[in-house]
Amino acid sequence: MNDETIVEMKHICKSFYGIQALDNASFDLRKGEVMALLGENGAGKSTLVKILSGVYTRDSGEMKLFGQDIEGNLSPKKAQELGITIIHQELNMCNHLTVAQNVFLGREIRKGGILNEAEMNKRTQAVLDSLKITDIKPNTVVGDLQVSKQQMVEIAKAVETKSRILIMDEPTSALTNKEIDKLFEIIRDLKSKGVGIVYISHRLEELKDIVDRVIIMRDGHFIKECDFKDITMDEIIKNMVGREIKNKFPRIKVEKGEKIFSVKNLCSGKMVNNVSFDAYKGEILGIAGLMGAGRTETTRAIFGADRKDCGTIEVDGKEIIINNPRDAIKQGVVLVPEDRKKDGLCTKLSIKHNIALPNLDILCSKLGILKRNEESLMLDKAVKSLNIKLANGDVNAASLSGGNQQKIVIAKWLSRNSKVVIFDEPTRGIDVGAKIEIYNLMNKLKSEGKGVVFVSSELPEVLGIADRIIVMCEGHITGELMAKDATQEKIMYYSTHVGNKKN
Repeated sequence: MNDETIVEMKHICKSFYGIQALDNASFDLRKGEVMALLGENGAGKSTLVKILSGVYTRDSGEMKLFGQDIEGNLSPKKAQELGITIIHQELNMCNHLTVAQNVFLGREIRKGGILNEAEMNKRTQAVLDSLKITDIKPNTVVGDLQVSKQQMVEIAKAVETKSRILIMDEPTSALTNKEIDKLFEIIRDLKSKGVGIVYISHRLEELKDIVDRVIIMRDGHFIKECDFKDITMDEIIKNMVGREIKNKFPRIKVEKGEKIFSVKNLCSGKMVNNVSFDAYKGEILGIAGLMGAGRTETTRAIFGADRKDCGTIEVDGKEIIINNPRDAIKQGVVLVPEDRKKDGLCTKLSIKHNIALPNLDILCSKLGILKRNEESLMLDKAVKSLNIKLANGDVNAASLSGGNQQKIVIAKWLSRNSKVVIFDEPTRGIDVGAKIEIYNLMNKLKSEGKGVVFVSSELPEVLGIADRIIVMCEGHITGELMAKDATQEKIMYYSTHVGNKKN
């Protein structure tokens, strides 16, 4: 690792809507290192790197890049010219354009005033070849690619623009293990070429594979900096949350009650094939499996977000008809979706309106007039019960950290006393402290006799929280395990053996 410092940020301050996001924060990055920037949601990590990449302006503080003082604030264009690239957790791709067109967006190659598509395709292919990415073609429309492949396109763009500083925000949150291994190969290659990499992730177990150094933040402050080899995982967590966490997967014992929810012979498209399962009061039912197993598609078909081809759904022993999400909500079956920003939130609406939106049927009078007082009471109750951190309910949902955004998605369903709550990847992209809050919320629903079903790609999470686990592979349920009998090896066996299908 090179000792040359390429980024120095000192005494950085930034506030939003009266809330101090960064308070005298400091940060540095060296050439050819992978530096993990760690902290809970709301710690200030994303704000700091957005200042570095020109997305936000700092209120005060000093910044030096490649040994040169930066007077005033950077713009995104200026940051890119200096060699700084940020790959956001929510990818900023133009889905209607090709891979090559995205790679050269804003830097298009022209010949005689006309786009030189051939040259852009040629140079994009050269970059893909250098990264050993063989399953993406320059002329493919980006919208036709999986999210994981789109992420590789973002990296290819960073390489083509000769980035010297690469910021990666939750880069593995939507990747399979094989894709993560490929990403780590690319990161090591970029590091060997002198690129400084800022790596933001809540998946702490993966840090050991690539990270040289860590900087930990909490509540907008710099907390600790050290080489990764000199700190333990428990110390990292303690510094992140400000306290020692002894039980990462809090499980409560509740007497198993009667059946509350039943799915029978559900089929939907190519990814949901004759799926049947039951959920009971007093239990948390986990759904495990690899990406592409059909787990998310199953939850969407149940909720009416995708059309089902056949199958029945029962709540409290009575069949219910769900043709669309509105039907599901009225019947007390709700979904916390995998992609909270795309499917769970209206980020340009206020927090108050996000919570109220699916609850207008209980917030409006018979004449259709919104009861403002009840809307405010609903917000206040949600903020208090879920410990949501916000300046006020009128700020846009986009201004919140990932963990607080997830709480808003959950809050709108709990406000209507739903009977069955389905969580799809509820802890993706949120910190360890917020994860425990989500687990405790699921436990609370379990103790109240609600139907709790959750999908997770994190096997330790499934094993730690679920009372019973069903496993899917290629659209089928291939195994069912009680928590006391379940192991990662057993789950992986059922995740890869479609011949064991139970239906």
